[in-house]
Amino acid sequence: MTKPAIRAFFDEPTKTVTYLVWDPATRCGVVIDPVLDYDAASGEVDSKSVEEVLAAVHSERVRVEWVLETHVHADHLSGAPLIKARTGAKIGIGEHIKDVQNIFRPLFNATDVKPEGGDFDGLFADGDVLRVGEMTIEILYTPGHTPADVSYKIGDAIFVGDTLFMPDYGTARADFPGGDAHRLYRSMRRLLDLPPDTRLFMCHDYKAPGRDEYAWETTVREQRTGNKHVRDGVTEEEFVAMRTARDAGLSPPSLLLPSIQVNIRAGRFPPATSNGVHYMLVPVKVKGGADPDAVSG
Repeated sequence: MTKPAIRAFFDEPTKTVTYLVWDPATRCGVVIDPVLDYDAASGEVDSKSVEEVLAAVHSERVRVEWVLETHVHADHLSGAPLIKARTGAKIGIGEHIKDVQNIFRPLFNATDVKPEGGDFDGLFADGDVLRVGEMTIEILYTPGHTPADVSYKIGDAIFVGDTLFMPDYGTARADFPGGDAHRLYRSMRRLLDLPPDTRLFMCHDYKAPGRDEYAWETTVREQRTGNKHVRDGVTEEEFVAMRTARDAGLSPPSLLLPSIQVNIRAGRFPPATSNGVHYMLVPVKVKGGADPDAVSG
């Protein structure tokens, strides 16, 4: 079994970890969950985070064959198209991206989104296997946080997306459209049934209270004995009750609306309008006696 080489890149504004993973023998590799820098207040986009990954690609002499998304992120914009443009890599995601697109395409009137996940180069089903150099990448369907989450098993390492967090922080929310706390519990238990020394790599870390440093690597053993939400002995019913109550008090991610619009398009921005400018939509929710037609005059 090929043990992959791994470099992690932490984006503090979004608390996201991007991974460059490659086969040491052939230098063929993948990038997992890349971040495109985006300032919502100004609408400015920057490629600084992607450039850092690409600099490592160059220094390590890696040939990037795939950019792999664990799911449609709601907290950052994907940098996948830029990596594709610079390396020729393909962009892949779990096949249930189609379910997420069906939820959000009408909300944003995103008529340009290609049907059946066509914005992506590869759609993966549970159990599918990719060969990258001498690495075998197995796709594990791990829904619950969203209906489309997958984890990528590469050698003794699994990149779990938002399915799990570090043991002292717990688990991801399950209240996004199509999310389900029951399915999340079962997905996590599937991962935690793997050999104890299996390495687990998180997509985010929020530095749990009492911990001074960010961290994103743990093991199945550490999760089973120490995860505050889903350690051994926590039943599905207990987890769902906890997760449901916790989610009820959470605010939406600050980059939710732009992230969803870009990421259902495989990192592509909505088409420019006649003035050449790309716009993000903000659906208006009416409460009380407010009348948006009257307000708009």
